[in-house]
Order: sequence, then structure tokens, then C-alpha cells
Amino acid sequence: MIRFAGRRLLQAAAVLLVLAAVLYAVFYLAPGDAAQLACGPRCSTAQVAQVRAQMGLDDAVYVQFWHFLQGVFAGHDYSTGTGTLHCPAPCLGQSYRTGDLVTHVVAEKLPATASLALGAMVLWLVIGVGTGLVSALRRGTLVERLLTGFTLIGTATPVFITGILLLLVCCSWLRWLPYPTYVPFTSDPEQWAWNLLLPWLALALVEAAKYARLTRSSLLETLAEDHIRTFRAYGVPEGAIVRRHALRGALASVIALSALDLGTMFGGALLTETLFGVPGLGQQLVQSVQLKDLPVVVGIVLVMGLAVVVANALADVLYALTDRRVVLA
Repeated sequence: MIRFAGRRLLQAAAVLLVLAAVLYAVFYLAPGDAAQLACGPRCSTAQVAQVRAQMGLDDAVYVQFWHFLQGVFAGHDYSTGTGTLHCPAPCLGQSYRTGDLVTHVVAEKLPATASLALGAMVLWLVIGVGTGLVSALRRGTLVERLLTGFTLIGTATPVFITGILLLLVCCSWLRWLPYPTYVPFTSDPEQWAWNLLLPWLALALVEAAKYARLTRSSLLETLAEDHIRTFRAYGVPEGAIVRRHALRGALASVIALSALDLGTMFGGALLTETLFGVPGLGQQLVQSVQLKDLPVVVGIVLVMGLAVVVANALADVLYALTDRRVVLA
């Protein structure tokens, strides 16, 4: 198992290196003058040349990329005109517009995105796995048909439609909740949860439909296997069969997929953040793209890519823990 996890870790590191190279090439070597963007539209040719020299843009491409990697792993020093600003590792650059370190920008926005993603994951697992379990155990009944219809509706409904409906019903028509305003967890945990409840539901209802269908199909497939029929033949109670044997086998794919979806959620909750005013990485990414703030864009995309890559590796390890055949393959 340790060897398997080590292989996945090395593969994740290789993917991250390729991702960093692609991001650097796309954003810094694409048509356009990064020095002009960093200096501003009113800079003279001499000022732009000075900024280009300070940023090392006159160096060869491979040298620039090496300096970028050095900043990530060893930190970097930036000239402020009157002194030097040290950016400790992992250094992702300095904002063209505000002069802030990208790591500080990411650290400021990451808690909101993490709160949104983790809370939604808990809800979609509870709703999705519970719905799928009931659908599988009540196969052929009216309850199963109703829950199947619910999952189809949830799968076909975009998250922004679900979010708008939740805002209209819960905030405008029934007035059960005020319009969400993000409150940090450290300031007021209760208000943090109440104001994130609707964003969590908007994401969870869409994702839960997928998990309900996956749980139902996996559980039905597991219940049809030979060893389950053997347990039944020996008189093992159906409840014990489901809890101890069938559910564990059925949840292996659910656990692996949830880790993957959690990583994807760090970069895929942009619409939800915008709709509910959650000041996370998605909102900051859109603003930085509009301002052409390349270091912030690259830093946020790299962090989002890191979340997805780490989640993939974690999903593989969790799947291997639940199914030893993966390790032996």
C-alpha cells in the first residue's frame, strides 16, 4: 500500500510540473507584453524596458521558467523601488495591480472557497448516498420511482438555476432566510453556517443526484454478486448483509469520486460564488482576468490545478484502501 501511494505521489508531482510549464507558457509567453501590463498603460518605453529587466523577461525562456520554479520552491525577492520585498516559498508572484503577493491573495480567498466546497460535500454525500440507498432497497416501489425522478431532475438542472430558485423561494417568497452575506468562520461560526446554507444546498442538490444514481447502481450490482447470495443462503439477516458487505463494496466508488469532486469544486464553484456573493477564488480569478493581472491568474489556476491533482491522487489511494485488488493490479 505504501508503494502504491508513493507511485501516485510521484505521478501527481509530475503532473503538477507539466501543469506549471503549460500555465507559464500560456500566460507569459502568449502574444502580449507582460512588462507593459506590469508597468501600466502610461509607462514610457524606457520604463517598460526597466520593468522587463527587473522581471527577467530578457532571459531565455527556460531561464525564466527556472526562476519561476525557484520562486515556488525557494522564494523570491522583488524590488519595490525603495527596497526589496521578500516572497517566501511557495512564492507565486506579485500582483501587477496592487503589488500584493499572490500567496497572500490566495490565502485570503481560500477559506471562503474551502468552506463552500467542504460544506457542500457533506450535504451531497448525506443526501446522495441516503437517496441511493433507499432507492436500491425499495427497488420497484413508488418510493424508488419518485427518488429516481428526483435524481434525473437534479442532474438536468444547472447549478445557477437551482441557486436562483433557492434564493426566490427561501429569501423572497417564504422569507425563511436573509439574502446570504459571507461571514468568516472565525468571526461568527453560526452566521457563517446560516449564510452558506443556500450555496451549500445549490451545489449539493446538483451533485447529490449524481451520487444517488451511483450509489443505487453500485449497491444493486453488489447485491447481485455470488457471495451475497451465499450469505442469504446461510440465513444471514438482510440488514447485516447490507451494512457489513454490500454497502462497503458499493461505497468504494462513491468515496473515490467524492475526493475527486472536492478538488474540482475548488475551481468549479465560480457560478455559485458569483450568485451568492461568496468572496472565494472563483470571484478573484474573474476579477484578475478582467484586470489582466497575470501573476494572480496563474497563481489561482495553479492552486486550483493542485487541488484537482491532489484530489485525484487521494481518490486513488482511498479506492485502493476499499478495494485491495487495485493495489495488486
